[in-house]
Amino acid sequence: MSKLPILVRACDCEKSPSNVRKSSDSAADLQFRANVAARGIIQNLIGVPVPRKKGQYRIVAGGRRLDAVHSLIEDGTFAADYCIPVLVLGDSKDAIEISLSENFFKLDMNPADACRAFQDIIALEKKTPVDVAKRFGLTERFVLGRLRLAGLAEPVFEALRGGDITLDVAMAYASTSDTERQANIFNELAGSYYADNVNEIRRRLTIGDYLGNDPKALLVGREAYAAAGGQVDCDLFSTSQTERWTSGDILERLVVERLQEAAAALAASEGFAEVRAIPATRVPYMETLRLTPVEGGSVALSPEEEERQREIEAELETINDNCDEEGYTEEEDARVRALEAEYARIDEKPPIILDEHKASAIAYLVIGADGVPRLHDQLYTCPAPVDHDEGGVEDDVIDEDEVQASEEASPDRPAISQRLRDELAMMKTEILKVHVATDTHFALDLGIFFMAEAATQKYGAYDLPSDLRANAPSPRVYGFESGTPAAEHWASLDAGLDRSWTEAKSISERYDAFCALSEEARGAWLGWSVARTLHAVPAGDRGTDMIDHLGRKLEIDMAAWWRPTARTYFDRVSKPRILDLFEEIGGLELKSRYGASKKHDLAASAEKLFSGQIIIEAELKEKALAWLPDEMRLSPNGPVLLGDADADAGAGASDGTGDSDTPAGLTSDIAHAA
Repeated sequence: MSKLPILVRACDCEKSPSNVRKSSDSAADLQFRANVAARGIIQNLIGVPVPRKKGQYRIVAGGRRLDAVHSLIEDGTFAADYCIPVLVLGDSKDAIEISLSENFFKLDMNPADACRAFQDIIALEKKTPVDVAKRFGLTERFVLGRLRLAGLAEPVFEALRGGDITLDVAMAYASTSDTERQANIFNELAGSYYADNVNEIRRRLTIGDYLGNDPKALLVGREAYAAAGGQVDCDLFSTSQTERWTSGDILERLVVERLQEAAAALAASEGFAEVRAIPATRVPYMETLRLTPVEGGSVALSPEEEERQREIEAELETINDNCDEEGYTEEEDARVRALEAEYARIDEKPPIILDEHKASAIAYLVIGADGVPRLHDQLYTCPAPVDHDEGGVEDDVIDEDEVQASEEASPDRPAISQRLRDELAMMKTEILKVHVATDTHFALDLGIFFMAEAATQKYGAYDLPSDLRANAPSPRVYGFESGTPAAEHWASLDAGLDRSWTEAKSISERYDAFCALSEEARGAWLGWSVARTLHAVPAGDRGTDMIDHLGRKLEIDMAAWWRPTARTYFDRVSKPRILDLFEEIGGLELKSRYGASKKHDLAASAEKLFSGQIIIEAELKEKALAWLPDEMRLSPNGPVLLGDADADAGAGASDGTGDSDTPAGLTSDIAHAA
């Protein structure tokens, strides 16, 4: 190898077949090409002479650099005789090793170092973000984003530099420019499950803030918000629709003002007794709990509609008269359904709201998803005023609850901001949390109820004041039914739950009814709620160790609970794999006995062998009954080979059939816990 590189025309160089880099990244190549165009070749290439071609070289290390130069020569950026530095090897026999060494030992730059490097280029070399972007083949937005990362709170930035957090996590923290807030959230989440959860980090950072596409933000408008002193945190990693408005109190005040103006205008133009402005996208359930909905007046059918209903009735009678004993045909059934639906549409016309209804009605004005105020579709009757003199009630005897309700209903009462409402709610809940936390039995019953309530309510637990859920994960295979004993037992457990409490109308009544259940019934709901949250984790994926650990802790005999069948296993694997299993159980003799079988017949035979239905030696039968695929084992140290099955044989094969109705290993305690 020469001691110093020599300058060689790029046109006299070609990539060597010994160059180990065979694939690349087109986007990265474009960025690299832009940098080469701006700075030229900074690092020399390594090459070997081409035999019998003096002055020509094959490049064994630096193929990307050579490709970039050739491309720049083709488009005229570099001259045709552009020269590149090449370190020439004296002996080409080590070319592949050198090429691999140069590529293999390259270390990707730490993203934190790259961010600070961009910052230093701009600060020390007096470059602009546009200059940096051009020289590195990047977009200006990308450079600005890296500069934003360079300004992260120190503990967050050091975590990025040390590899404790990923670039995505760092970008989540950079969604706000408030470094104090970044540091506080980082310290709160340190060591917790949510430490690297991007969504949770962004949620914590945006508490009290609003996105630019929030209905409240759309209602007020950016210009009016800024004019009132509202601050916007421009997120370089998002669009104007997802920028954060950080002055929540200002936005809340403007929202209330806009809605009250719109409510007053509607009350005057539509003739409502009262229009209540709700600074939200829907009317809270508790707001209308004690109000009576306005039914409206029924709408008389027109002569044409009445005539059409008579025609439908006549056609339905004709179809019924012509129907044979076997019932409707498919065409007749479809026609009957269509006629009945049309009849219902005519008959169920929405009630009409007359002016006299409006004059005594309360209307609610909410914010539409597009930020436009809209009337809630249901009107409510104004409550009659309370006459304290009626019935001989003394003037100085006043019910405090009635006074409070009267004050809340008064349209003249000044509204408080949503932020204050939220703060009061937080303080109220803090008091409740302290008492729940100090009463273990109360907390356990409450937790079980929250999980069961959310899982059993048909329309979701929209009025459940807790985030505690026992949500079942999405199935990895939709529509799959295993038909295994475990599936049957789960169905039995589910059917055996005491659901009497779910029939109560309100959530409070359901909670009281749930607490009145026996301890055993509540315990069954606890086991059911927790068990349904378990994920199906394929062997080797993240979470497998915990699944296996739980199974071992419960002392589950997997071979007793699950046996491979043609449908669940053998039809899904290749014929050679099945024959290999036969060989491991009974040697070459057993394998050769079934070697000529068709795949379908072989799978059926395998099902019988591994369920103990084929007559073979007791030792081999025991071995077959204990065998499980690695994916079904609860192995503490990775996959267990078939040869280790002898140590696992036991309860699952005790009856010699593997077909018992209740698999071994299901004790009464475990069944109760499930």
